Amino acid sequence: MCLGVSLLAGGAIAQDQPFRPEAGKFPPFEKGLAYRGELVFVDHANRRGSIRVQASGMFFRNDPHPFAMLPYGIVRYRGAPADLRHIPLGTVMHVRAFLPPDPKISAVPVLPINNKEIDGNHNRGAGIAPAENHVLLLEDEPSHCLREGQVWKLKQIDVQKNQGMIVASLGPKAGGDGKESEQTMTFDPAIRIWRGRECLGLEDLIAEGTWPASGKKSLDDQAVLLGLNWQPTPDGVFIRFHISDLWLDETAMQRAGQNQSEVHKALIKSRWMPAWVDAVEYGKFGRAKVTATLFGGMNDSLYADFQKGVPAMMNAVENTLKHNHGAYGPNHMASMGSLLEVTKSDGAVPLGSSGIRIRFETDLIIEGIRPGRVVRVRPASWPLVEVPREEYLNEGSPHLEERFPTPAIFPKY
Repeated sequence: MCLGVSLLAGGAIAQDQPFRPEAGKFPPFEKGLAYRGELVFVDHANRRGSIRVQASGMFFRNDPHPFAMLPYGIVRYRGAPADLRHIPLGTVMHVRAFLPPDPKISAVPVLPINNKEIDGNHNRGAGIAPAENHVLLLEDEPSHCLREGQVWKLKQIDVQKNQGMIVASLGPKAGGDGKESEQTMTFDPAIRIWRGRECLGLEDLIAEGTWPASGKKSLDDQAVLLGLNWQPTPDGVFIRFHISDLWLDETAMQRAGQNQSEVHKALIKSRWMPAWVDAVEYGKFGRAKVTATLFGGMNDSLYADFQKGVPAMMNAVENTLKHNHGAYGPNHMASMGSLLEVTKSDGAVPLGSSGIRIRFETDLIIEGIRPGRVVRVRPASWPLVEVPREEYLNEGSPHLEERFPTPAIFPKY
């Protein structure tokens, strides 16, 4: 369930100069722009959506900002691999993003490079619509804290009429100077409180005396992880996040991650492992040997299914990871063959890559399997199932919108 990459704890500060990823290369994590906000729209079949980006102004005024996942972009939810379809709308997400690799085929609007410096007007502040809208890493609050080695330290709770506010600070799990800035967040009766193997409610902690039925109580810097979303707030507050989930211990967080990991594993086994083609050695009469790098961010057990000699299938996909060969699903036109080699890099691996390279031999290679293109690969041990219609393209379709739905559904800037 780990990212399988070498990242500096504490995160890297985005570079002053915007960075545009190159085809066939995983971009340096530290060159991406970091921002966070509320997930407000998802087009999961095309791996894109919109985030209301947090800036210095009135959060509720900020227009949803379109983003697209890079083909090798990673989604994390509750400390585990995820797909956009797994993230509830309203969840606060952390983003690490880049300029569109190829603006001509961007699935979301292409914005001026300096857009993050432009003030949004109407008390919204600058940075609410950055040109860096192609995402390498999209993670919720607990995933971000786990990667950064941080925890929320609860200072005080104030309960009024079965809802209330919590004052907390975010800082290192170990150490810290104790001077972290405090934040006030709201909660209501819908809060889910996870302790060990239990899922508790507000009334449970009140009944056992851990939290007060009414009034304030010190929480003595109790270390927890929080799931955050956003709710409209009274009193003219510019921005105040809302606590949807609270994990009281490591066991509770691990169980949440294990459950999410199983959900994602089932999804990948039915949609196949994404990769990109490094090289193709063409033989006679359609035979070929394909070298490809598997994308990262998956559960280790999925990579373990790629073994030398295993029968496999490989199909071409779009940058959205949609299968694009076959009139009724991915296995219709996929190249069949076997894995000749499976090798793993010994050194540091960039985010987006698994560090695992395969060599696949087939006796009938299809057009879309070319160097630099994205593919999906299925080892024979995975189930052979049909995917829903919106997740593959009808080969030969005359409609451009089916290949790459245009950015016209998003607002103009």
